[in-house]
Parts: sequence; C-alpha cells; structure tokens
Amino acid sequence: MAKGARASSIKANHVALKTKVFGPVETARTERLSAKLLALAQAPRPSAQKDVTMDVEDAAAPAPLKSALKATKQADDMEVDKDTTQAPASSKPSSGRIEKKRSARSRSSGIVFPKYKNGKKVGTKSKKSGFFPYKPFLPGLAEYEALGSGFGAPPKAPFDKVIFMVVDALRSDFVFSDESAFTFTQSLISNGAAMPFTAHATSPTITMPRVKAITTGSIPSFLDVILNFAESDTTSSLAAQDTWLAQMKAKGSGKLVMYGDDTWLKLFPDTFDRADGTSSFFVADFTEVDNNVTRHVPEELRNNDWHTMVLHYLGMDHIGHKAGPRRLNSIPQAKEMDGIVKQMYTAIESQKHLANTLLVLCGDHGMNDAGNHGGSAPGETSPALVIMSPKLKKISAGLESPIAPGDEFQFYDTIEQSDIAPTLAGLLGFPVPKNNLGNFIHDFLPFWSSADDQLHILLSNAKQILNVVTAAFSVSLFEGEGPQDCQNPSSDIERLGCDWKLITAQLAQSRKKPGHNDPLLGDLIKWSRQAQGIMSSTASNYDMTKLYAGQAIGMLSITLSVLSVAPVLGKSWVFTGIILLYSVMMFASSYVEEEHNFWYWAASGWIAVLIFKTARNSLTTSFSCVVVLAGLRLTRRWNQTGQKFAGEPDIARTFLAEHTTLLWALVFAMYMWNCYSLTSTGFPHLPRSIAKGASQLVVVMAAAFKVAFTHEDAPELLDWTANKVAELTTGFSLVTRARGVFIGIALALAQTIGAEYMSGFRRHRFATTRTIHNLLVLFLITQSRATNIPLIMIFSAQFHLLHNLDLNLAEVTITSLLFQYMSFFAFGGTNSISSVDLSSAYNGVSGYNIVAVGILTFVSNWTGPIFWTSATTIMLLRLRASGEKNVLRNYIALQTVFAAAGLVFVMAACTELRTHLFIWTVFSPKYLYSMAWSIGQHLGMNIGLGSLLFWLGTY
Repeated sequence: MAKGARASSIKANHVALKTKVFGPVETARTERLSAKLLALAQAPRPSAQKDVTMDVEDAAAPAPLKSALKATKQADDMEVDKDTTQAPASSKPSSGRIEKKRSARSRSSGIVFPKYKNGKKVGTKSKKSGFFPYKPFLPGLAEYEALGSGFGAPPKAPFDKVIFMVVDALRSDFVFSDESAFTFTQSLISNGAAMPFTAHATSPTITMPRVKAITTGSIPSFLDVILNFAESDTTSSLAAQDTWLAQMKAKGSGKLVMYGDDTWLKLFPDTFDRADGTSSFFVADFTEVDNNVTRHVPEELRNNDWHTMVLHYLGMDHIGHKAGPRRLNSIPQAKEMDGIVKQMYTAIESQKHLANTLLVLCGDHGMNDAGNHGGSAPGETSPALVIMSPKLKKISAGLESPIAPGDEFQFYDTIEQSDIAPTLAGLLGFPVPKNNLGNFIHDFLPFWSSADDQLHILLSNAKQILNVVTAAFSVSLFEGEGPQDCQNPSSDIERLGCDWKLITAQLAQSRKKPGHNDPLLGDLIKWSRQAQGIMSSTASNYDMTKLYAGQAIGMLSITLSVLSVAPVLGKSWVFTGIILLYSVMMFASSYVEEEHNFWYWAASGWIAVLIFKTARNSLTTSFSCVVVLAGLRLTRRWNQTGQKFAGEPDIARTFLAEHTTLLWALVFAMYMWNCYSLTSTGFPHLPRSIAKGASQLVVVMAAAFKVAFTHEDAPELLDWTANKVAELTTGFSLVTRARGVFIGIALALAQTIGAEYMSGFRRHRFATTRTIHNLLVLFLITQSRATNIPLIMIFSAQFHLLHNLDLNLAEVTITSLLFQYMSFFAFGGTNSISSVDLSSAYNGVSGYNIVAVGILTFVSNWTGPIFWTSATTIMLLRLRASGEKNVLRNYIALQTVFAAAGLVFVMAACTELRTHLFIWTVFSPKYLYSMAWSIGQHLGMNIGLGSLLFWLGTY
C-alpha cells in the first residue's frame, strides 16, 4: 500500500507540475526556442537515392505461436518490480564462476568527490567500493552452445546489418503520442514496417549505465552515476565484457562506425573503425552536437563496408536540461530526428546493399517535467523503442499510431531495455552476450516459420540466462532428473530451479514428439522473465567486509571528533539532539525524500529558542530574531521540493514567473546591495574613489551578464526594463561576458588578498574578510538562477541580524549547520539525482572541461551552504575578537562530528536496508549526496574555504 500511495502521490505531482508550474509561464521561451529549432529542422539535408525500389519477398507463413503467447499473457502483464531487491537467503556467489573488475575500483569523479586524507574519507571510500561494486561478469565472448540432441545449427538471421540510432532522453510520448512530430515513424508503425515499444529503463536513468544495459543486456552498477561525470574515466570501459557490439565485431563481416555521444568511445575503446565523438555534457549546445552526427549519415549510407552503425543524438537531452520537455520545444527537434529516420529508412528501401538492414530508434532514458533525469519518475524510466525494416511487414499488419498511453508514458507493450541485446542477437545472427539478463522480444519470433527454429531462439536465450543464474546461486538447484523435490520451494530461486527442471523434462518429451513445442515456448518465455526479475533484484554483489569496514572507520572518526570537542559538545543538548534526530531519520525512505521539512522546522525551532533567550536582555534583539524567523517562512515556500508537494505552486516558479517586474526589482536590489557593501567597506587598501569605481564596474558586468543569460535561457522572465538592458548590452557572447565577470572577481580577490599580505596595518577590522565575502556573494549570484537571486538577499539580511546577536561558539555552529542545510533545499535541492542543476555549469566555458564544469556545477547547486560558510567565518572572527580561544578548531570539530555522524548513519541505513524496495531510488542517491556534503561542502567549504577566510581575518 505504501508503494501504491507513493506512486499515486508522485503521479499527481507530475500532473500538478504540468498544469501549475511548467504551463503558460514558459510560452515565450518555448516559442523562441521552437523558432530556432524549426529553422534547423527545415534546413535541407542530403537525401538518399530513390531510383531503385526493393520489393520484400513474401515468406512462408509463420509458425503457430499464438497459443504459446496466449498461455503466457498473464506473465506479460505481471511485471516484476525492478526496484524490489529482496535477495534470497541462499544468494551466495559460487567460487570460480565470476570474474570481478577490482583493479581500478577506487577511482571516482573529480567533480564533487575529490580525495582527501582523514578517517571519514577512508571510511567513505571503503563503504563506496563495498556498496557500489562493479558488477560481476562472465569473461570472454559467448559462443553458440549445443542445445541437445535434435537441434541443428542456429536459425538463419533475417538481417545482416544494423543502424542503431539513440536519441538521448527520447521519452515515449515524444514518439507515440498524438502531439508527437515523429509523423513518418508513426506511419511506419501504422503500415507494419515498424514495431513500437516502451523500453523500461531502471534507475539510475543516465546515459552511461543505460548504454551498458542496452549493449550487454545486464543491470549496470549505481556507481556509474559518478563515473558518468568523468569524461576521462576508463574504469567504466566495457572492453573486457561481452556485448552485442563485440559480437558484431567478432563476426568480421564488416566495419563498425559510430557518430555522436563520446560515451560510446569511452565504453568501447578500439571497437569502432570510424568514429566522431561529441561531449554529452556541454548542454548549452543543442544544434552543433546533432549536426556533427547528421553530416556523416549520407556518406555512410552509400558505403558498403560496414555492418554496424551507431548514431547517438544529444540535442533532445540538451533542450530538456535548458528548457524542459514542453511540446513546442521538443517538436522541432523531433521533426529533425524523424527526418533522419526517413532518410535512413528510404535508403534501406532503395539501396540494394542495405536491403537486409535493421533500423533501431531508441532513447537511453526519458526525462521528468523539469527536463532532468537520473531518478525513477515515470517520465525518466520510459524511453521509446522502435524497430524498423520493410521486412517487418510480412510479420506485422501494423498498429494504430498515434495512440493514447495506457498509463503515464506507457505506450504499446512495455519491455526491459536489457531485452534489446538478445533480440538483436537473434535478428542479426550472433550468440547472446554472456552477461545478458534480457529476453528475446517474442513479437519477432514469426520471422522463423519453423517451430524448432523458434524453440532454438528461446532456448538459447534461456540457457544463457541460466549460466548467469548459476554463477550467482548454487548449480545444484537447477540439476536433477526431475521436479520430485519441488513440492514446497522455500524461495524464489528454488522455485526458479524447479521450473527449469520441469522445462528440461518437457524438452526431453518434445524431442520424442516433434510438433509439440507450443506449451514449451510459453514456458521458456515465462521462465526467462522470472529469472530476469530475480537476477535484476539481486544484481548487486555487496562486499560486506568493506561495508562494515567503512562503517567501523566512520565510527572511529566520530569518536575522535567527539573526544576532541567533548567539553563544548557536552554543553549543547540542541546540537546533540539534531545529530540523533537526523541519524534516525536516515532509516526511513519517506523522511529521506522529504528531508527539507526537517531542516525547515529545525531552523525555525532554533530561531524560536533564540527569541526566548534574547527576550530576557533586549526586545530589539529579540525582534531581530522574529525577522529572521519571518525570512525562514518565506524561504520555505520559495522552491517546492521533495515528492509530496513537488507540484504545488511556489514563489520562484509560479509567483515571480508571473510578476517579472517584481522579480527584477528584487534582482537589481540584490546587485545594488552587493555594490553598496563593496563600495562602503571593500578594498580597504585602495583609495575610496578607485575602490568605488572597481566595485561598480564588476557589479555592473555581473548584472549585465545575468540579464543576457536570462534573455537566452528564459526570456519570458524578463520585464520591460530588463529587456532594454539586454538590448543595450548586445554584442558579446555569454561565454565572453561570464569570463569577464570571473576575471573581474578574481582580480579583485587577488588585489584584496595581496594588499592584505603586503600591508603591515589595518584600516578596518575584518574589512578584508568582508570584502572577500561580498565578492564571493557576487560570484554566487552569477551562478544562481534569476528567480533564486532574491533568496541570497534574504540570507544576507538574516546574516546581518544574526551577526549582531551575542551567540557563543555552540550557538554559532548550530546556526551555521541549520542554515547551510536549509538554504540547500530552499534553492530547490533534493536527494534525487534528477534535481542536479546544470543550467549554470557552463558559464564562461566554451567546451567541456571536467574541472571547470565540476566546480561551477557544485557552486550552482550548493550556493546557499557556501554563502553560510562565508558568513559563519565572519561570526567566528567576532567571537575570537571577544576573547574566546580555539574558535576555529572547535567549530570545525563540531561540524566534523555532525558530518561524520550523518554519513555513518546513512552508510548504516544503506547497509541494513540493502534489500529495501527503494534502495536504488532513495537510499543510494542519498548516499551520493552525503558524500558530496561531506567531501565537497564540509571538507572543501567549511574546512578549506572557512579556514582560509579565518586566517585572512586574523593575519
């Protein structure tokens, strides 16, 4: 019931998002972007020759398969929940059957997770390698194995070439709905030349693991979420694994070519004979990345030296990240993709050397209503799959197209993405890859008229899956003369073994009585699906030794941190209570999804405590706390996050989007506040006139960039004044403007720090630290969405009010901790991978650079916590000036206690709940976020940046 209620809540939120958030307010942006894309879609392309027409020969009538498929109809409808991970009790890997990739396991992305040397880092790394191990795999290339007496050579394949076209983030409704622009593809579905499916993609829904699933037929590791960001990473290579690409290369009948996303080149080094890769992370570009692919298509269609062509188009995904999946945005891009499908299908029809070519159109994943992906929302897990060829007309009469979805984003039959690999194996004539867990799509069985051929296809698939099953479980479960001991199987895997014994017995009988294969076909389909469900749910090969070792090291780091700050910690029951409540909360999936509520209530409760404390001494100070509390109430409604109320109206996406004049009044007010702060107390070692001029110049440059950026990214948010500013500042690219802002801020920082270092006196106490803080705020504004900039003004006001309170070290630490986490969620952050904001990750970047993009991504997503790190340093400097000792040391120790405790309990929750229904959709993403908080925010910001600012303030 909990799962059903949650699914209903999520579905309702998707509907609410469509109607309340992503509706009329995006009209201006969608029309403008659509105009650009329509122009691109209507541009002339080289067309294939059409002077030759190939007629498809009529084949013999297909064998009677209807009875077998009817017998397994219920198995079709009863889908195994891929998120359920209840491992059978007997799940012990057998020795000698699995080869693991261990050598480079410790490598991870350098974006948010840099290496550092302390106990918590070692514990995190140990836990990560145990909880996110690389998947075990059977080494070598698969070969056709003997199926037993009575079976001849493998059936002849109907195709010898394949064009595999991946459109990144091609959600099912983009192709199949009545609003789709894939009109030619839909016409092929109607006349029987194409078979459509919704290909379910398991979480994480990002490119690298999905490509792994498509090519190997297996279930990728969740660690690929991290590896997906490392452009130079090689540990994720599939060079040593069996894939349908490796099988096609082993055939030796032609070359392999690839154009598009360079993820394929990283996964399959030295596989392609011709290739032209493009970076998948430069989301600011949605035209050039596709043009680089399309320009190769006409020439390759004329070539006769290849048998495999992979095309991976990125434009659809980039549009989603920049503007969302609104209909007017995606239609021009869809028209372009449909035109390419038409170009290739026409060539298959007209050119003799392409007559036996199979054309596959699919998405690697979908996208949610914000245009992002990585999670498990229905839109993210429902990409389209269309398999096309003129030959399909002899086995299909066609299906209605377009159609309405049976459920949200569910069109036609739903298959697993892993089913693509064994299906291609049968259709192209090569052995099923060794680690495959997918099932041959039975809709294509009528290509073989002989029942024995159909049985050969399904039995080969089933035996290959059996090899994977017996590599993880006891072989004895599947051996024996008969099912005599199968009266009461105690687990799913024992039941699977009993069913296999029944199939073995049926197979022996069918060999004695030829022509009695129909029931056996249905049983094989059913067994393969059951095996797929069990192995998908137990695919993670946990290293329990490393799991517990990581937790033990983490506990040691907590103990050492507590001992180092025990006197301070013993006086703060509030801090201890926060740690305990947060730690317990990590064991409940609903609390993890709705974590923002904990921080909002905790921050509000803490300010209420301060109100009562300060009321004894000063009503004015108490009133300041009331204002801070009012600001908290405002920030809580700024961005609706989580799952339960994600679709409700909020300030940023609903109110300000409709009141753009107020939005820009607040934005310019923030810039003026920052300019005033810099001109009044900034640059203490410069003459006032020069200081004011420098401050005004860098702030004006930053404001002009933000207006220009919003004009390109979300023009509907501009009011009349902002539009005029955008028109007056035309002439420079966004990259040049952003670089100008960054260089200006960097020069100002260099002058401030250099002058402080060289000077032997001070003109104003803490002036240097305040100048650096204000410059940092300007940088954070640059990396924030326009609708979130007023939040920084609220934070600044709260900081100035809190700074004037007489708080001790423990109170400053509690305030900093609560406001760091509160601000993260106020900016729209969640514990879902799909909420990572990439919109400002390329400011000043003209191409993909992992270091630059990584830093900018982290800053744009952790803007609020970084602000409060800097603000807290100024509050600590005031404490030190009042005579308190060991201020920075005790502050870092307290923060480390919380960071270590939080991470250790998240690790414990992931370990103890590793068989939980939502382990991969809730707890695993939370663990990745916990690593980002611990390494990026705590180590990099609280310790690194905070210590630097504190040192400059006391130099």
